[in-house]
Amino acid sequence: MIRTQKNSIQRRSLTVCDHNLSTVPWNKGKLVGQKPLLLLKEIWAVRVRLQLSENHRDLAFFSLAIDSKLRGSDLVKIRVSDISKSRVVACRAMAQQQKTGRPVQSGITEQSRDAITAWIDRATLSGSDFLFPGRIKS
Repeated sequence: MIRTQKNSIQRRSLTVCDHNLSTVPWNKGKLVGQKPLLLLKEIWAVRVRLQLSENHRDLAFFSLAIDSKLRGSDLVKIRVSDISKSRVVACRAMAQQQKTGRPVQSGITEQSRDAITAWIDRATLSGSDFLFPGRIKS
């Protein structure tokens, strides 16, 4: 006679705490979802602070981000040759969005071109280099 052994499954009974069921949601009063756009005054304040601190990389990155409306992950993939020909930054640039896969053409303002030119000269970047290489050197 073959003896079968049943696995006993122990079930834990979950105890429900008698807390007040009308607890405050975690996001009550907090700003969730899409954030409001920066005001023009706030954009200029950031630019001025970056200029005063002589932070050329961040100024070029911020200016190009505002002009192109691209995400940071898209901006770090741009090479110098994508926006500059013979040390002159173009008025328009093409970049491919990582999220959608679509190419995006955007205009670059004169102030942004000046900031990008200063960054390229300061960092001594060539045409095949990334425009914004990593800040951490290995």
